[in-house]
Amino acid sequence: MSDQPKQEKRDGITRIELKDGRVRHRFVIDVGRDPMTGKRTQLTRTFDSWKEARAERARMISETATGNFVRPRKLTVDQYLDQWFEGATRNVRPSTKRSYRDALAPVRERLGARKLQDLTKADVEALVTWMETSGRKRGGKAGTGLGPRSIRLTLGRLTAALKMAQAEGLVVRNVAALVDPPRYVPGDRKTWSAEEVQRFLAEAARDRLHAAWRLSLYGLRRGEVLGLRWDDIDLDAGTLSVRRARVLVEGRVLEQEPKTRNGVRTLPLDDELLGALRTLRASQARERLAAGEAYETDGHVVVDELGAPVHPEWYSDEFGRVAKRAGVPRIVLHEGRHTALSLMEKAGVPVSIVSRWAGHYDAAFTLRQYVHADHAEDLAAGRDVFGKLYKIGGGA
Repeated sequence: MSDQPKQEKRDGITRIELKDGRVRHRFVIDVGRDPMTGKRTQLTRTFDSWKEARAERARMISETATGNFVRPRKLTVDQYLDQWFEGATRNVRPSTKRSYRDALAPVRERLGARKLQDLTKADVEALVTWMETSGRKRGGKAGTGLGPRSIRLTLGRLTAALKMAQAEGLVVRNVAALVDPPRYVPGDRKTWSAEEVQRFLAEAARDRLHAAWRLSLYGLRRGEVLGLRWDDIDLDAGTLSVRRARVLVEGRVLEQEPKTRNGVRTLPLDDELLGALRTLRASQARERLAAGEAYETDGHVVVDELGAPVHPEWYSDEFGRVAKRAGVPRIVLHEGRHTALSLMEKAGVPVSIVSRWAGHYDAAFTLRQYVHADHAEDLAAGRDVFGKLYKIGGGA
């Protein structure tokens, strides 16, 4: 008597009766050439019922014919993200590349070892829950939850990566796209009133970097202020040109081009700022004489007493210290930019000009993100307009 299991074939599916009485249904199917190896691929599938085997065989034949069949891969999530990251960040700035890397760090930690094709919606949901409850590594107490914005960034990057994987035929569906991100409501930016700016500048006038603090309240980004060189400033014409930014990326200070094409711009200088820059240049000339060969001469505007460009984090912290001495409400340095652009708009400068001044590509973005009505006098302006419009029997 034969020890081989009993077999019979129908519609391309082999019925196999095992020695213990169990019955299996198996088929072998050609799914075409593997695009990575160029070799023809045959796959074997086994099912408990003939009906299941027939349905799967029909699906595989149809998807192979239309080019939609997804071949099994041992590729892990980590391995695929390495491939995707290389292409996705090829033409972006170092700071943007870092944001991609940071956003994907939780994915790599929690899901990196899983096979890409085994990833499920439930896996991504669990990742989001972990980030909400205990995913923080820095920027606060480790082990606490991350905010909605961080989670949305991570989910967005993972969704983009899986969209490409789906287009490459590596996964059947983009499971990250099925997960609803947490709701994110941006917090209100704090800004200073015109009177608070004047109090700050009165204190800043006694500071060695008086000109720098005026630049930071002139609508420039921190990196743009710190990237300025004296070659960018024409004291005779009264202009400065923004051509580069000095930024902090993964602990290293880098100089790079402005974020957008509109970021490269030339701005006129008001008399107060022009005077402060002249004073700064004269004081740096005296410092250079005093320091001799120890003085650095790379031409940056914002430098220490030995000519070395200041560190971006020190500059932000020093802004806070000057503000504290001035007795004005605490705001972060970037909110000085918000303050400047808001005050321009409130003074009647058209938002198209405010946007161009800021180096933005879109006036609507400037209005939405940078123009704020936070103070009582802002709302009082609306009251005064209605008072004039709605006055009964009165003249203009």
